[in-house]
Amino acid sequence: MPHVEPAHLMELALGNDVSSDARGALQHIAACNRCREELSQIRRVVVSARDVEESDLPTAPPERVWQRITQQLSAAEPHRTRRSTNRHGRTIRYALGLLVGIAFIWWWSRTGP
Repeated sequence: MPHVEPAHLMELALGNDVSSDARGALQHIAACNRCREELSQIRRVVVSARDVEESDLPTAPPERVWQRITQQLSAAEPHRTRRSTNRHGRTIRYALGLLVGIAFIWWWSRTGP
């Protein structure tokens, strides 16, 4: 049997009722270290996300913080290279993606599927 699809692993980790393929998938997971570890990691994320309280979520900083960041970036612009800009932008996108993912799992765990 091929590896279990990530979407199927997610359904198992969430405890959702899965199709008749569940038995074969569970047998595969029992024999496959890779799928078993991936399911374990997804379950840890689900458990952590379900424990998140609204007060745990990040809040937007005050406007003065954004103004200061904008000033410093404007002052540093001539010294920045294209490579460092790309790396910085990629890091911000990853961080934002992670935050959106956590917020979505938190919201979904509160509202249900």
